[in-house]
Amino acid sequence: MEPLRRALGSRYLQYALSTIMHRALPDARDGLKPVHRRILYAMRELRLAANGPFRKCAKISGDVMGNYHPHGDQAIYDALARLAQPFAMRYPLVDGQGNFGNVDGDNPAAARYTEARMTAMAEALLDGLDEDAVDFRPNYDGTLEEPEVLPAAFPNLLANGSSGIAVGMATSIPPHNLGELIAACRALIDDPDTPDDALYALVPGPDLPTGGVIVEPPESIREAYRTGRGAFRLRAAWEVEDLGRGTWQIVVTEIPYQVAKSKLIERIAELIQTRKTPILADIRDESAEDIRIVLEPRSRNVDPAVLMGLLYRNCDLEVRVPLNMNVLIDGRTPRVCSLREVLRAFLDHRRDGLLRRSRHRLGRIDARLEVLEGFLVAFLNLDRVLDIIRYDDAPKPALMREVWAPGYVRATSEADYAPPAEGEGALSEPQAEAILNMRLRALRRLEEIALRREYDALRAERAGLEELCASEALQWRRIAQELSEVDARFGIRAPGGARRTRFATAEAVEDVPLEAMIDREPITVVCSTMGWIRAMKGHIAADSPLKFRDGDSGRFVLHAETTDKLIVLASDGRVYTLQASNLPGGRGMGEPLRLMVDLPNEVEIVALRVHRPGGKLLLASSAGDGFVVPEADIVAQTRAGKQVLNPARGAVARICRPIEGDHVAAVGENRKMLVFALSELPEMARGKGVRLQKYKDGGLSDAITFTLADGLRWKDPAGRTRHEADLTEWTGARAGAGRMAPRGFPRDNRFP
Repeated sequence: MEPLRRALGSRYLQYALSTIMHRALPDARDGLKPVHRRILYAMRELRLAANGPFRKCAKISGDVMGNYHPHGDQAIYDALARLAQPFAMRYPLVDGQGNFGNVDGDNPAAARYTEARMTAMAEALLDGLDEDAVDFRPNYDGTLEEPEVLPAAFPNLLANGSSGIAVGMATSIPPHNLGELIAACRALIDDPDTPDDALYALVPGPDLPTGGVIVEPPESIREAYRTGRGAFRLRAAWEVEDLGRGTWQIVVTEIPYQVAKSKLIERIAELIQTRKTPILADIRDESAEDIRIVLEPRSRNVDPAVLMGLLYRNCDLEVRVPLNMNVLIDGRTPRVCSLREVLRAFLDHRRDGLLRRSRHRLGRIDARLEVLEGFLVAFLNLDRVLDIIRYDDAPKPALMREVWAPGYVRATSEADYAPPAEGEGALSEPQAEAILNMRLRALRRLEEIALRREYDALRAERAGLEELCASEALQWRRIAQELSEVDARFGIRAPGGARRTRFATAEAVEDVPLEAMIDREPITVVCSTMGWIRAMKGHIAADSPLKFRDGDSGRFVLHAETTDKLIVLASDGRVYTLQASNLPGGRGMGEPLRLMVDLPNEVEIVALRVHRPGGKLLLASSAGDGFVVPEADIVAQTRAGKQVLNPARGAVARICRPIEGDHVAAVGENRKMLVFALSELPEMARGKGVRLQKYKDGGLSDAITFTLADGLRWKDPAGRTRHEADLTEWTGARAGAGRMAPRGFPRDNRFP
């Protein structure tokens, strides 16, 4: 019995190898995965040429599944549909008729509704299959044969790109421009040691079917091509459209590769709704055959570059296109290759195919020469041949036994006629069979002249092929010529062959201050006891009457500006940040603050303050522990907030006061007050803090910072302002118990 561990390892290894070789990774020679190769071969067998009729995709998928690819028909149809999508393939290999999906992200129609045939590019990949250019292997059930790899007249791996995920490895290759790739191939043919810089100058970067602008630095692109791994920053192409009278709008004309237009627009609309892009007012999709996405600014004073920089950071108008050239370099071994290695693999494959095609042609020529030699012998001995055919009961053996003279065997012209040597002059079986199958009209003198002309031409072609097979220089010259022909048909000068993706330098617009993006206006932030928050225009008086929902009342009223950030302290010690410009307007009752940040239902709002850049806060818990924290350290970037104060078990966050002065006054629930120097408190970014005041019963009620020389002021129960200038009686060391609060101190034990 085989141990389970070894059995599992062996079988998983077989599965991994199968996935790597037969599903996920493309072959560096023709740039195709097995499913794509089988689709094209099946279409060739169905005679779906580029100038021929269309056939139902259901028929094509069925033939591929039944004859070559025993997998799901939907997976085969999805692969077929992608080969026909001009927004996914730089050079489509399938000509589709019907709905094959669109750049919005919609799926293709069912296979029974669509039709397809090959494109001229696909035919170029298959050209040479009838000339023994590649090896064939049995299909999955041994009833048919399929090619192991296609002859590939152009470097399809880089021209159309590829992507896939295998077991423990993946590949991601963006499309490139075919004209640039052929120029690089010819440079390698002329000089196999072409410097990398010269090679990368010919292939400056990907050329994506949807266009766009690559803003990756050139040195980073070169490093990616050198190592086979990297990424390219790709941005949408846009322009400013003048509407007159100082107004304008931005029109996006090209979106990044593999970005669904509908999802992109939904994301930008969400940014407008959530006010994460306050300088963007609206978005419209006016696309037809081309891309036209209109972005309307909120103000004509907005800088278009600032607006686009904000969108680049928050949506897929800028993406990173990965490069991972992990391919099957010889059809079996996966390896991450550089640009040079991938082009070299293609060129070596072309040379091997050229030699195989040449040898195949030599065999066909030899077979034809043998038949022509028999025909010419028959013409030179026509009377004897006719006599044998007419009177002999077995003409074929008789023709083969006869010794013919004079002969034309292996002769190249009439001047080379010579009598046969001993043992020569006999006809072979194919020659005798061809003579017997000859029609009477072929016995004319003109036919003899044509046969001699064909014989001479084939002899000359044979000599050229033998010379080609013997000379490596001639072979590379022929390959360069074939690549030039492909370039003329499909390259930069051909329709649709010009480069679509441009290059540019990324503008430094990412770090844009908020004040530059929105209009600075005064607002009054109102937050109710139940946590409903809104922003009212202007600075209204704190005692102004405000409306709240039934059972609710006002709690926080702050004067702020639209460019401000708001700091929210929760009872669990977590701090959240709100953008004042994103708050709902003051016409209604506002919106729940818990919907704007991830504030749990069981947690209460302790404090709501306007963020002061460069300021500091005093944070303390109900247990009397606290510390000083810089406001810059507690500003949160996400909805989840930032944990700053860690209250002791059973305690909650209670105090959030700005630091103003040199001393701290703390009052407990027992009405004892303690004053101590602010320098005794540590400055921290996060933690529990140190003890402010000692309590026998209860906890901290309130705390404030102030200037000792100015004393403390508060209002007594009668509404009169009290001032306690001399606080010597309550001054002591931190963590002391303190003394009873001064006469007239507020009954709620809260500082003003």
